[in-house]
Order: sequence, then structure tokens, then C-alpha cells
Amino acid sequence: MATTLTALPTRMGILSEWLRRQPALTRFGGALLLLLVPVLAASMIDPRTINGVSVWAKPAKFLFSIAVHVLTFAWFMGYVRPNQRETPLMRRTVAVLIAANIFELVWIGWQAAHGLRSHFNNDTPFYAVMYAVMGAAVLLIVGANVPLAWNIWRRPADGLRPEYRAAVIAGLLLTVALGGGFGIYMSQQTGHAVGADVGHLPVFSWNRMGGDLRVAHFFGIHAEQVIPLLALFVARLNLPARWVAISAGSAAYATLTVATFVQALQARPFPF
Repeated sequence: MATTLTALPTRMGILSEWLRRQPALTRFGGALLLLLVPVLAASMIDPRTINGVSVWAKPAKFLFSIAVHVLTFAWFMGYVRPNQRETPLMRRTVAVLIAANIFELVWIGWQAAHGLRSHFNNDTPFYAVMYAVMGAAVLLIVGANVPLAWNIWRRPADGLRPEYRAAVIAGLLLTVALGGGFGIYMSQQTGHAVGADVGHLPVFSWNRMGGDLRVAHFFGIHAEQVIPLLALFVARLNLPARWVAISAGSAAYATLTVATFVQALQARPFPF
């Protein structure tokens, strides 16, 4: 398993390796994790809620989710040849990724501080425009996976196993197709709930009395972590078995994600 990853940390610590792969995104992701502390503290002090959930729940979830995304992106940059990581395309991709995420987080935090919704808020023309801009920012965020996947495919770092490279690319593109696709659909609705919106699953705040479109979006967004982790899990199998496991696992994960979307459309709560 140790040889599956390119430049797996040995002498250097994990943080040093992350910084070597993509310093800007690593620092950005670390800063977001640090910002979680005051936001979580605010959620315990501030009694205000939106739809029965703390006004600070959404900023906290987005801080964590975006941190995971950019740190994943930074790590995967290590699978691109070193001389290709600083091309104009990849520099612009990183800059756009950081800028779009900052916009999302600032607006979500601003609205939370004022006790207002950031998503599905068309109460005024200004809020409607901001919500539309948020949608465009999300497309830029998930779309950044495309040039990264392309470079990993065409210009992989030395020592990267073909089946693991395929798993990383599959995860990145499934995130674009499923996470981005279901996110676009959800943004066109009046809300994330289908049917009754009463009761919430702890931590995730998913609807427990009806369908919730956020479930499929969640699974889609995290394909970029799940599929490569599956490849690591089966790394000790023989080569044909690894290919079968990764292919079957990717198909099963995509099927599960689509199934949660259909379940939500039927106004059925996840998992049952």
C-alpha cells in the first residue's frame, strides 16, 4: 500500500508534504479549520436559529466541507508532475478555487451573523442576485477538478500506479458530475426539502420527515475522497482484482448517490 502514493511522506511530516504539494491551498485549508473554533463557539452562545437549526450551523459545515475539499485538492496536486504544478492553468485554477470559496464563506457568514438565510433566499432582488452568484461560485469550485483530473491523467507524477491514478480521476470527475449536477438541480428549487421539513438528523441537519436533496449532493461532493480511499483499501490485492474492485466500487458509489437523489424526490427521508 505504501507504494501506491507518489512521494508518500517518510522523513518529512504530513504537513510538510502537504505544503510541498500545494502550499497555498494547504494554508487556506488549515486557516478554515482554525476558523471553525470561533464559529462553533458562536453556535453554543448564540440562541438564534433558522428552521430550528443554529444560525451558525451552516457556516460551520461549510468551513469544514470546504477545508476538506481544498486539502484534498492540494494533496492530489502531488500526483501531477512537479514541473506541471506551476503552469499558468494550474496557478489560475488554484487562485479561482480560493477566491470562489472565500466569496461563499464570507456571504454565508455575513448572512448567518444577521440571522438570515444565504441559500434559497430570494426575498429581495439583491439576495436573489447573491444567491445566483453563489451558484456560479460553486460551479467554479467543483469545475476546478477538471483541469486537475486532466493533468493527473496526462502528466502523472512518477511512481503513481495506473489503477490508483484512475481512482483519483474517477473520484474527481464523479464529484463534478454528481456533486455539481445535484447541486445545480437543488439550487433551482425553492428549498432543499421535498415534502414535510420537520426534524433533522444530528450533525448533518438532514430532513427526517421528508426528502432532502442535500443527501445526494453530499455523497456526490465526497466521491473525490471515497473512491481513492477505496483504491488504498484494496491495494494489497492482485492487479486484476484491484481494477475490478475500483471499477465496481465506483459504479456502486455512483448508484448509491443517484438512489439517494431518487429517494429525496419521492419525499422519503434518508436513510429510511
